[in-house]
Amino acid sequence: MVDRGATPAAVPPPDDWPARPELILALNRTGGFDWDLDGGRMHLDEAALEILHVPPGTFHGNISDLAGRLPRTDASRLDALVSSALKDGSESYGAYYRVRVPDGSLRWTYTQGRILRAEDGRPRRIIGIVRDATLELDRAGPRMQDEERRHQTTVVETITAALAHARTVQDVIDFFKDAQAVEHLGSDLLVLGLVEAGRIHLVAEGPSVHFIPGTRYTRVDDNFPMSDVIRTLAPRFIESREEFASSYPWLWERIKDIGIASAAYLPLIAQARPIGALGLLYRDARGFTRQERNLFIALSSSLAQSIARAMLFDQEHDLAEGLQQSMLPRRIPDVPGANIAVRYRSARMGRDIGGDWYDAIPLPGGRVGAVIGDVQGHDTHAAAVMGQLRIVLRAYATEGHAPATVMARASAFLHDLDTDRFATCTYAEADLTTGVVQLVRAGHIDPMLRHTDGTCRRLPVSGGLPLGLSAEFGRLDYPVTTVELDPGETLMLFTDGLVEVPGSDLDQGMQQLSGIVREGPYELQKLADLLCDVVGERVGEDDMAVLLLRRQGAAVRGGGKLQQHIAPADPEALSAGRHMIRAAVRAWGARERADEIELVADELVTNALLHTDGAAVVTIRMLPGPERRVRVEVEDKSSALPRRREPGESGVSGRGLLLVDRLADVWGTEPRGGGKSVWCEFVVPDRHHTPESPD
Repeated sequence: MVDRGATPAAVPPPDDWPARPELILALNRTGGFDWDLDGGRMHLDEAALEILHVPPGTFHGNISDLAGRLPRTDASRLDALVSSALKDGSESYGAYYRVRVPDGSLRWTYTQGRILRAEDGRPRRIIGIVRDATLELDRAGPRMQDEERRHQTTVVETITAALAHARTVQDVIDFFKDAQAVEHLGSDLLVLGLVEAGRIHLVAEGPSVHFIPGTRYTRVDDNFPMSDVIRTLAPRFIESREEFASSYPWLWERIKDIGIASAAYLPLIAQARPIGALGLLYRDARGFTRQERNLFIALSSSLAQSIARAMLFDQEHDLAEGLQQSMLPRRIPDVPGANIAVRYRSARMGRDIGGDWYDAIPLPGGRVGAVIGDVQGHDTHAAAVMGQLRIVLRAYATEGHAPATVMARASAFLHDLDTDRFATCTYAEADLTTGVVQLVRAGHIDPMLRHTDGTCRRLPVSGGLPLGLSAEFGRLDYPVTTVELDPGETLMLFTDGLVEVPGSDLDQGMQQLSGIVREGPYELQKLADLLCDVVGERVGEDDMAVLLLRRQGAAVRGGGKLQQHIAPADPEALSAGRHMIRAAVRAWGARERADEIELVADELVTNALLHTDGAAVVTIRMLPGPERRVRVEVEDKSSALPRRREPGESGVSGRGLLLVDRLADVWGTEPRGGGKSVWCEFVVPDRHHTPESPD
């Protein structure tokens, strides 16, 4: 037993006492290095080379010769530490990190460096030690294992969180094309392939594109690492260039110049079937530890679930969008005198079917009906209601009903359906000869008008309740707003998905749309494409439908015609007929005789409804010729000609034809097959005529 209380002189020292520094360093597995920062040279003594497990003859004094000796995460952490110490004026630094040994396992190492600086503080040299820290950290084994597990968990959670926002397969592909994906995974390069119709489609490569010719599409039975892992459903780890060359000679000849030396290929398995493969490629030859392999397997499982979810989303969205498109008109008819462009875009944030729709309806007499609407909800029921509403609106319009009647009947139809849904809608009936447009709005947003100079303004349109609700509450009166569409002007009907911008109110959205249209192209189809692209750039939860109607040609002085079918006991149609007369007279510049024309037309229609058993058709037109004349005709199914009578004793009846004779410039009757037409004409001043000034 050693007497620790003895004085130093009582026991003679060993022959080699005190030990030389070389012996002290060697026994403690410590080496030294000298790094010349100015010249970029590094010296490692033999002990340091052994501790870092650098094969003989592979170190030539460059820091790059050590590439691949450390795991990527450890190398990045050490590099960041040294860089920070050099920049912040530190005199020294120290760090633990792992070094990969030939059998693929990792050993802990410690480095400490002393930074020598010039008088101005610029770092010029680092002198330090490298020592094996494996024994030192053995006691901390459980703690280090916990840290390793936490690291693995962090990587998986980071990738999972990044992919949580990926709704579509394209979102997943875009993520793996980003340089951050490579950084998260700790590889130098990655490739992602998906199984499509029995082939493997290479869809992503990062951080830059190096698609090898002949590898974009490969077969599952080809001799490629992705093919192997998809066939076997097991990961494939390639740990050296020699293994890569012997296992996949064709591929190796084409990638060896990229500098790849090892790789991990992982199958992506969802619901017990392979959907793709992920390849992580490294520029250094390396073994893969058990912990790393476990990490990769956990990562591939998480990635496979994300891709499977995205594939399901794409399939459901494509199905929903296809069903939605099938319920919209297959084509927009050619309408003489008009250009029409339509677009529909589904919501990016949802997978369900929307209820937005549009329609263009050719009508007799050079007219066209334009419809835009939106059924409440985003599901198959909303789409079914939308399809039925589109059909009945078209039917009511082609029957000749006035716009207000079309809307009222559509509301009653929706109310009678077995549904709790309502719909907003705007219906416009445009006479392309005169430019008179009658607008009816049911809870929908206002349309806009684009002028020939590109300026755009909102059209305030009086509105009623949404379809279904107006019938529910017995408020089926829909006011009609009349505007005049000049040649070259464009009526814009759209759903709220076009103007609802996250974080903005409707007025701001309308102002932004006005600016986009003002700066946009004049060509109608290109303008519609632009509006669709604008919506596509933002993430929204609503669909978008748009209909653009542009009047063609130059303004005409004659030939304009408007017509209204009025059924017996249909006060709405009678009111719509009066409104049509008033709107046409105003649009044609005949305001001076507006009251006379409206009064006479009302008398003729009333007589037809009172003295016949059927409906009446009222027509107003501008006759061509040197003298501007407005002609009003009322047709009915009775062959009995009207006769002028003196008023009765009460003074109420018998005044109709007297009034017509007094107010109209000329009037008469014409037989029309199984009925007759009572007509009258009014001479109106030229709207462009300027009276001469009196002398």
